[in-house]
Amino acid sequence: MAERSQTAPEAGNNMGNDDVIGGNVNKYTVLPAGYCGQPKKGHLIFDACFESGNLGRVDQVSEFEYDLYIRPDTCNPRFRVWFNFTVENVKESQRVIFNIVNFSKTKSLYRDGMAPMVKSTSRPKWQRLPPKNVYYYRCPDHRKNYVMSFAFCFDQEEDIYQFAYCYPYTYTRFQHYLDSLQKRNMDYFFREQLGQSVQQRQLDLLTITSPENLREGAEQKVIFITGRVHPGETPSSFVCQGIIDFLVSHHPIACILREHLVFKIAPMLNPDGVYLGNYRCSLMGFDLNRHWLDPSPWAHPTLHGVKQLIIQMYNDPKTSLEFYIDIHAHSTMMNGFMYGNIFEDEERFQRQAIFPKLLCQNAEDFSYSSTSFNRDAVKAGTGRRFLGGLLDHTSYCYTLEVSFYSYIIGGTTAAVPYTEEAYMKLGRNVARTFLDYYRLNLPLEKVAFPIPKLRSSEERRLEGEHPSYLRARQELDLLSVPMTAGSQPSEHLGNDIPRHLECAGPALSLDLIAYSPSGQASWKDMTMSNNLLLPDRPSH
Repeated sequence: MAERSQTAPEAGNNMGNDDVIGGNVNKYTVLPAGYCGQPKKGHLIFDACFESGNLGRVDQVSEFEYDLYIRPDTCNPRFRVWFNFTVENVKESQRVIFNIVNFSKTKSLYRDGMAPMVKSTSRPKWQRLPPKNVYYYRCPDHRKNYVMSFAFCFDQEEDIYQFAYCYPYTYTRFQHYLDSLQKRNMDYFFREQLGQSVQQRQLDLLTITSPENLREGAEQKVIFITGRVHPGETPSSFVCQGIIDFLVSHHPIACILREHLVFKIAPMLNPDGVYLGNYRCSLMGFDLNRHWLDPSPWAHPTLHGVKQLIIQMYNDPKTSLEFYIDIHAHSTMMNGFMYGNIFEDEERFQRQAIFPKLLCQNAEDFSYSSTSFNRDAVKAGTGRRFLGGLLDHTSYCYTLEVSFYSYIIGGTTAAVPYTEEAYMKLGRNVARTFLDYYRLNLPLEKVAFPIPKLRSSEERRLEGEHPSYLRARQELDLLSVPMTAGSQPSEHLGNDIPRHLECAGPALSLDLIAYSPSGQASWKDMTMSNNLLLPDRPSH
């Protein structure tokens, strides 16, 4: 890595302190020191002035190396994790090192093999860079902050390259997805506007159930699901879409779930933060998941609207709010897992462990061993903690977390990086687990496959804690659960599960540092010149 010039801005100077970053770079051209004239090919142009974009500043360290600064969340300089920017005006075979230098977190999955995402104009499928070309280390040149450096080689001069922390999922993509569902005119899918954000973006509420369950005076068992309260946690939107796609499909399990349950889903609680490219906060700098105790109708309008609806349902004698699940993404842990609450009532405490255990059997990427139950004081303002204290003993509140990076399948040690499809598959498995939980009966004429059995050790534990469980499993032996853990849902679902807004283009292999000169959608290793060698630090 090149040694930084002694004349570079020092921390605390007007341009050297990342705290003064006020907005995203806008078609910012990086020119060599002393250069005059029009930019040439190879004078990189950085841009983050687009939806969900984030890059606050670029410093050129040498001909090959650039320091990049994340723009802090709006009105809150504490949070700097999400980045999403484009680079253009590149030269063929141009090699660079990008250093993300101002992360607000020290612990990171970059230590465990996580790598940034990349796509380009001609290859629009997001893929991860190879871990061997990503370094995460404490850097003395940046006040001993942790820095993530990655090497890259551009190969298509006309392409615009885009780099991101994780798979982006924008507010506009979400609106297009909901519009496409509405156009299908399904009588069991209802979309309404529960409120608006500070910047007047929609707070959408979806209701998925049989119309019979919505008739006046009908009793309802409600499953309430929320997502994207933290805008940079994009995997939560893919999981949420997986839940929705499954519930609106013609899959026999989905049909039974709609007959017996009412699903209320608010998939994007923080639309302003999502649009702006924040990581954790709303437009006004609030971490909404710490304001459930007393949300303001003007400062936290989306949260206020959801809370009012939940309280209204709680006070309705015809409505039983059975589950609240808030979907998040985790920046330091692998797999999917859950957080639950601790109760004085031992029986209630044991009962809330049943759903995560069942999900563990249905989803190979879900870890029950990573699931925990707590009453941490710093989480008192979260939806899980607040609603867990408000609702009665028949309700269970969880935070569902999924890794930004990967999952480890039981019995193995290799990390499997998540894809957009893998996140959505977890969502589908969350939805179908309600069948096991409620022991609902499928119509026999739709049976096609035998139901998978629990592992014997897990079976014994569940029998001890939930005696009716094995009897229910015996009843379900005649039923079908086509989407078994580890299978590809497409094998069973056919075209019933829509694939909205998937990126076009073939998948790319992960053995890369550069795009292939041939322009094909594959990656290859390239020998780095001495000028491009990163410091001799151990890679993850």
